[in-house]
Amino acid sequence: PMTGLIKEIKVTVGSDVSKGDVVLVMEAMKMDVEVSSPATGVVAEIAVKPGDTVESQAPLLIIH
Repeated sequence: PMTGLIKEIKVTVGSDVSKGDVVLVMEAMKMDVEVSSPATGVVAEIAVKPGDTVESQAPLLIIH
């Protein structure tokens, strides 16, 4: 968890994801960081878009 810039979102609402799947890429400390799904489920909501700056612990997406 760190402050960063959202570079790419690799899923859409309705996508099935498994725990560990890469769901988005963010830039933090001048490095690209792949963010993995913490759970298996379906993407219900995406709370960010490319270009958004997010703070540590901010919700990025919701998985049900």
